[in-house]
Amino acid sequence: MKILVIEDEKELSKNIVKFLSNDSYLCEQAYNFGTAMEKITLYNYDCILLDLNLPGGDGIQILEEIKARKINSGIIIISARGSLNDKIEGLKIGADDYLSKPFSLSELSIRIYVLIRRQQFSHNNILNSGGIEIDLLSKSVKVKEEIVNLTKSEYDLLLFLINNKSRVVSKDAIAEHLSGDMADMLDNHNFVYAHIKNLKAKFAEAGSTNIIKTIYGTGYQWVEQER
Repeated sequence: MKILVIEDEKELSKNIVKFLSNDSYLCEQAYNFGTAMEKITLYNYDCILLDLNLPGGDGIQILEEIKARKINSGIIIISARGSLNDKIEGLKIGADDYLSKPFSLSELSIRIYVLIRRQQFSHNNILNSGGIEIDLLSKSVKVKEEIVNLTKSEYDLLLFLINNKSRVVSKDAIAEHLSGDMADMLDNHNFVYAHIKNLKAKFAEAGSTNIIKTIYGTGYQWVEQER
Protein backbone atom coordinates (compact mmCIF):
# COMPACT_ATOMS: atom_id res chain seq x y z
CA MET A 1 0.00 0.00 0.00
CA LYS A 2 1.32 3.42 -0.97
CA ILE A 3 1.13 6.41 1.37
CA LEU A 4 1.94 10.09 0.72
CA VAL A 5 3.03 11.95 3.86
CA ILE A 6 2.51 15.72 3.41
CA GLU A 7 4.19 17.15 6.49
CA ASP A 8 6.62 20.05 6.82
CA GLU A 9 8.06 18.96 10.19
CA LYS A 10 10.86 16.78 8.81
CA GLU A 11 11.57 14.94 12.05
CA LEU A 12 7.90 14.02 12.46
CA SER A 13 7.65 13.05 8.79
CA LYS A 14 10.69 10.77 9.08
CA ASN A 15 9.30 9.14 12.22
CA ILE A 16 5.96 8.52 10.48
CA VAL A 17 7.69 7.00 7.45
CA LYS A 18 9.93 4.80 9.61
CA PHE A 19 6.97 3.52 11.64
CA LEU A 20 4.70 2.91 8.63
CA SER A 21 7.52 1.26 6.66
CA ASN A 22 7.81 -1.30 9.45
CA ASP A 23 4.10 -1.97 8.86
CA SER A 24 4.98 -2.68 5.19
CA TYR A 25 3.61 0.56 3.77
CA LEU A 26 5.50 2.23 0.92
CA CYS A 27 5.82 5.91 1.85
CA GLU A 28 6.59 9.03 -0.16
CA GLN A 29 7.16 12.47 1.40
CA ALA A 30 6.32 16.08 0.58
CA TYR A 31 7.60 18.83 2.87
CA ASN A 32 5.88 21.81 1.26
CA PHE A 33 2.79 22.88 -0.68
CA GLY A 34 4.42 22.88 -4.13
CA THR A 35 5.90 19.38 -3.87
CA ALA A 36 2.61 18.04 -2.51
CA MET A 37 0.63 19.49 -5.41
CA GLU A 38 3.13 18.03 -7.90
CA LYS A 39 2.95 14.56 -6.37
CA ILE A 40 -0.87 14.36 -6.23
CA THR A 41 -0.89 15.40 -9.89
CA LEU A 42 1.66 12.83 -11.08
CA TYR A 43 1.18 9.78 -8.84
CA ASN A 44 -1.48 7.60 -7.22
CA TYR A 45 -1.67 6.84 -3.52
CA ASP A 46 -3.85 4.56 -1.39
CA CYS A 47 -3.82 7.08 1.44
CA ILE A 48 -2.64 10.68 1.90
CA LEU A 49 -1.64 12.08 5.30
CA LEU A 50 -2.20 15.82 5.06
CA ASP A 51 -0.84 18.52 7.35
CA LEU A 52 -2.65 21.85 7.04
CA ASN A 53 0.14 24.32 7.91
CA LEU A 54 2.59 24.05 5.03
CA PRO A 55 5.29 26.31 3.61
CA GLY A 56 3.89 27.87 0.44
CA GLY A 57 0.20 27.24 1.01
CA ASP A 58 -2.65 25.83 3.06
CA GLY A 59 -3.32 22.09 3.22
CA ILE A 60 -7.01 22.83 2.78
CA GLN A 61 -6.22 24.00 -0.77
CA ILE A 62 -4.54 20.64 -1.44
CA LEU A 63 -7.63 18.85 -0.10
CA GLU A 64 -9.86 20.94 -2.37
CA GLU A 65 -7.62 20.12 -5.36
CA ILE A 66 -7.75 16.38 -4.56
CA LYS A 67 -11.53 16.51 -4.53
CA ALA A 68 -11.72 18.68 -7.68
CA ARG A 69 -9.56 16.15 -9.54
CA LYS A 70 -11.67 13.27 -8.18
CA ILE A 71 -8.53 11.55 -6.86
CA ASN A 72 -9.63 8.34 -5.16
CA SER A 73 -7.18 8.33 -2.25
CA GLY A 74 -8.13 8.05 1.40
CA ILE A 75 -7.25 11.28 3.23
CA ILE A 76 -6.35 11.70 6.89
CA ILE A 77 -5.66 15.23 8.10
CA ILE A 78 -2.84 15.38 10.65
CA SER A 79 -2.71 18.84 12.11
CA ALA A 80 -1.94 20.97 15.15
CA ARG A 81 -5.20 22.79 14.37
CA GLY A 82 -7.35 20.87 16.76
CA SER A 83 -10.42 23.08 17.03
CA LEU A 84 -13.84 21.64 16.31
CA ASN A 85 -14.32 24.10 13.43
CA ASP A 86 -11.08 22.98 11.77
CA LYS A 87 -12.14 19.34 12.01
CA ILE A 88 -15.62 20.07 10.66
CA GLU A 89 -14.23 22.09 7.74
CA GLY A 90 -11.75 19.36 6.78
CA LEU A 91 -14.32 16.58 6.97
CA LYS A 92 -16.94 18.62 5.09
CA ILE A 93 -14.52 19.23 2.21
CA GLY A 94 -13.87 15.51 1.93
CA ALA A 95 -11.21 14.26 4.33
CA ASP A 96 -11.95 10.76 5.64
CA ASP A 97 -10.44 11.24 9.10
CA TYR A 98 -8.81 13.91 11.28
CA LEU A 99 -6.04 13.32 13.78
CA SER A 100 -4.87 16.18 15.99
CA LYS A 101 -1.20 16.56 16.92
CA PRO A 102 0.40 15.16 18.96
CA PHE A 103 -0.77 11.65 18.13
CA SER A 104 0.38 8.09 18.64
CA LEU A 105 2.00 6.49 15.60
CA SER A 106 0.25 3.24 16.51
CA GLU A 107 -3.11 5.04 16.37
CA LEU A 108 -2.19 6.63 13.04
CA SER A 109 -1.26 3.23 11.61
CA ILE A 110 -4.51 1.57 12.66
CA ARG A 111 -6.55 4.50 11.31
CA ILE A 112 -4.79 4.09 7.95
CA TYR A 113 -5.51 0.37 8.00
CA VAL A 114 -9.20 0.91 8.83
CA LEU A 115 -9.55 3.58 6.12
CA ILE A 116 -7.98 1.43 3.40
CA ARG A 117 -9.98 -1.62 4.52
CA ARG A 118 -13.20 0.39 4.32
CA GLN A 119 -12.39 1.93 0.94
CA GLN A 120 -10.94 -1.06 -0.85
CA PHE A 121 -12.14 -4.18 0.93
CA SER A 122 -15.68 -3.41 2.20
CA HIS A 123 -14.71 -3.31 5.91
CA ASN A 124 -13.57 -6.97 5.91
CA ASN A 125 -10.35 -8.29 7.47
CA ILE A 126 -10.65 -11.48 5.42
CA LEU A 127 -10.71 -11.09 1.65
CA ASN A 128 -11.75 -13.90 -0.71
CA SER A 129 -11.20 -13.60 -4.44
CA GLY A 130 -10.53 -16.09 -7.21
CA GLY A 131 -10.19 -18.94 -4.74
CA ILE A 132 -7.57 -17.01 -2.74
CA GLU A 133 -8.12 -16.14 0.94
CA ILE A 134 -6.21 -13.18 2.34
CA ASP A 135 -6.06 -12.22 6.01
CA LEU A 136 -5.39 -8.47 5.85
CA LEU A 137 -4.37 -8.24 9.51
CA SER A 138 -1.82 -11.05 9.52
CA LYS A 139 -0.97 -10.52 5.83
CA SER A 140 -1.27 -14.25 5.23
CA VAL A 141 -2.51 -15.87 2.02
CA LYS A 142 -4.19 -19.25 1.61
CA VAL A 143 -5.30 -21.43 -1.29
CA LYS A 144 -7.55 -24.32 -0.31
CA GLU A 145 -6.53 -23.92 3.37
CA GLU A 146 -2.83 -24.13 2.46
CA ILE A 147 -0.57 -21.17 3.29
CA VAL A 148 1.13 -19.61 0.26
CA ASN A 149 4.28 -17.75 1.26
CA LEU A 150 4.65 -14.48 -0.61
CA THR A 151 7.32 -11.80 -0.51
CA LYS A 152 6.25 -8.28 0.47
CA SER A 153 6.28 -7.18 -3.18
CA GLU A 154 4.22 -10.20 -4.24
CA TYR A 155 1.69 -9.55 -1.45
CA ASP A 156 1.40 -5.85 -2.41
CA LEU A 157 1.04 -6.81 -6.07
CA LEU A 158 -1.70 -9.33 -5.21
CA LEU A 159 -3.76 -6.71 -3.35
CA PHE A 160 -3.20 -4.17 -6.12
CA LEU A 161 -4.47 -6.60 -8.77
CA ILE A 162 -7.52 -7.61 -6.72
CA ASN A 163 -8.35 -3.99 -5.90
CA ASN A 164 -8.29 -3.22 -9.63
CA LYS A 165 -9.97 -6.41 -10.77
CA SER A 166 -12.46 -4.57 -12.97
CA ARG A 167 -9.74 -3.24 -15.24
CA VAL A 168 -6.43 -4.06 -16.86
CA VAL A 169 -3.50 -2.53 -14.99
CA SER A 170 -0.42 -1.55 -16.92
CA LYS A 171 3.14 -2.59 -16.12
CA ASP A 172 3.98 1.07 -15.43
CA ALA A 173 1.10 1.40 -12.93
CA ILE A 174 2.28 -1.73 -11.11
CA ALA A 175 5.88 -0.46 -11.10
CA GLU A 176 4.76 2.83 -9.55
CA HIS A 177 2.69 1.02 -6.93
CA LEU A 178 5.58 -1.24 -5.93
CA SER A 179 8.47 1.22 -6.23
CA GLY A 180 6.86 4.59 -5.62
CA ASP A 181 8.13 7.70 -7.34
CA MET A 182 11.46 5.91 -7.93
CA ALA A 183 9.77 4.03 -10.78
CA ASP A 184 10.27 7.11 -12.98
CA MET A 185 14.03 6.82 -12.60
CA LEU A 186 14.35 3.13 -13.43
CA ASP A 187 15.70 2.11 -16.85
CA ASN A 188 12.91 -0.41 -17.28
CA HIS A 189 10.08 -2.06 -15.38
CA ASN A 190 10.98 -5.65 -16.18
CA PHE A 191 10.90 -6.55 -12.47
CA VAL A 192 7.11 -6.43 -12.76
CA TYR A 193 7.19 -9.39 -15.12
CA ALA A 194 9.32 -11.33 -12.63
CA HIS A 195 6.87 -10.65 -9.78
CA ILE A 196 3.88 -11.63 -11.93
CA LYS A 197 5.65 -14.83 -13.03
CA ASN A 198 6.50 -15.75 -9.43
CA LEU A 199 2.97 -15.03 -8.21
CA LYS A 200 1.45 -17.18 -10.95
CA ALA A 201 3.88 -20.01 -10.19
CA LYS A 202 3.18 -20.00 -6.44
CA PHE A 203 -0.60 -20.04 -6.96
CA ALA A 204 -0.34 -22.73 -9.64
CA GLU A 205 1.72 -24.90 -7.29
CA ALA A 206 -1.01 -24.44 -4.66
CA GLY A 207 -3.65 -25.52 -7.18
CA SER A 208 -5.02 -22.17 -8.37
CA THR A 209 -4.42 -21.28 -12.00
CA ASN A 210 -5.51 -18.65 -14.54
CA ILE A 211 -6.36 -16.01 -11.96
CA ILE A 212 -3.90 -13.49 -13.38
CA LYS A 213 -4.53 -12.81 -17.05
CA THR A 214 -1.82 -11.30 -19.22
CA ILE A 215 -3.17 -8.83 -21.76
CA TYR A 216 -0.26 -8.67 -24.19
CA GLY A 217 0.94 -5.16 -24.89
CA THR A 218 -1.42 -3.70 -22.27
CA GLY A 219 -0.92 -5.19 -18.81
CA TYR A 220 -2.48 -7.65 -16.39
CA GLN A 221 -5.93 -8.35 -14.98
CA TRP A 222 -7.15 -10.27 -11.95
CA VAL A 223 -9.74 -12.90 -12.87
CA GLU A 224 -12.32 -13.34 -10.09
CA GLN A 225 -13.45 -16.84 -11.05
CA GLU A 226 -11.10 -19.68 -11.87
CA ARG A 227 -11.49 -20.95 -15.42
